Amino acid sequence: MEPILFYGVPEGCSFGSIVALEWAGRPYRLCRIEMPKIVSTEAYRRINPLGETPTFLSEAGAVFSQSSTILRHIALGSSDPRMGPRPGEKGHERLDEMLAFLHTTFFSAFGPLWQAIEGAEGAEKEVLTSVGRRKVKKAHQQLEQLLGGRPWLAGNGPTIADAYFVGIARWNDFHAVLDRSDYPGLNSLYRRLQEDPAVRFAHAIEHGEEARSAGSFLGHISLEAALETLRVAV
Repeated sequence: MEPILFYGVPEGCSFGSIVALEWAGRPYRLCRIEMPKIVSTEAYRRINPLGETPTFLSEAGAVFSQSSTILRHIALGSSDPRMGPRPGEKGHERLDEMLAFLHTTFFSAFGPLWQAIEGAEGAEKEVLTSVGRRKVKKAHQQLEQLLGGRPWLAGNGPTIADAYFVGIARWNDFHAVLDRSDYPGLNSLYRRLQEDPAVRFAHAIEHGEEARSAGSFLGHISLEAALETLRVAV
């Protein structure tokens, strides 16, 4: 059975996992989950009880969520150098450090801004917006320092950390918090990643446009068919 990534649209943090799957070169399918219409349904909660994306159904029938976990799982199943250093190899701690920072700080910095546009009003919305903008700026400052003039977040080339980064960093284009050029290292990294075929593929997939896979994408599967696949797997 091919693994299935349940990815959220629009602007889901699943983006990085799509990029990583393209880099990994192994067959996979995608299941498109509209937010908030489908992600909160009883059917999807059979896949993810929290009603969140992304979720991953592995070849072995295991179901799990959280981008950092999914990215690590994809990396362990591929020999492509873009998966990054493996446990025990030089640079693996750096990769883990970047993934942890992206998950706990960079990703969460945007949380108040998403909350501000998802039903908050009046003073609450003003506070959330103010806090979110401050957190996003601080997270960019910190990540610029961690990058330290390197061309990539971990290693001598792109890794799953860069895939995760590009999917989150684009949220600034939506919220318009800062001018990315004020962070030259991150700006250069972001621009370079936009030229990657896997990143272009992920953008096209999210927007429902014609997408040319540079990996082994086998097509979309409906939620209903995916649930049947899961039933058979377990």
